[in-house]
Amino acid sequence: MEIKVKGLLKISLIVFYAFAGTYHFINPNFYLRLIPDYLPCPLMINYIAGVVEVILAIGIVFKPTRRLAAFGLMAMLVAFIPSHVYFIQIGSCVPDTLCVHPIIAWTRLLVIHPILIWWVWKVKD
Repeated sequence: MEIKVKGLLKISLIVFYAFAGTYHFINPNFYLRLIPDYLPCPLMINYIAGVVEVILAIGIVFKPTRRLAAFGLMAMLVAFIPSHVYFIQIGSCVPDTLCVHPIIAWTRLLVIHPILIWWVWKVKD
């Protein structure tokens, strides 16, 4: 049973991050307004994040690269924390893109984000 759950977690993680990375190219405007103003070159940051997410998702597929890819995804999730904080600071709303109640934004930062890190941790081996 444990093997099936771990396999499902791994496959869903690969699909999730492959899609998320690809979405940086499909709809860059969604991400651009979530990148804090104090960071330079938001378009380049967006595309780099997308490429890295796709590469790391592919890295999870292969046993020899899985652990390194998992640690890369965890580092990336930590690196995204300022973006979540920024979203809360601007009122949890980016017009025409994403507007949520502040409780949802805080839940995303304090609950969902750690769950994402846990999810990656579970598939690293």
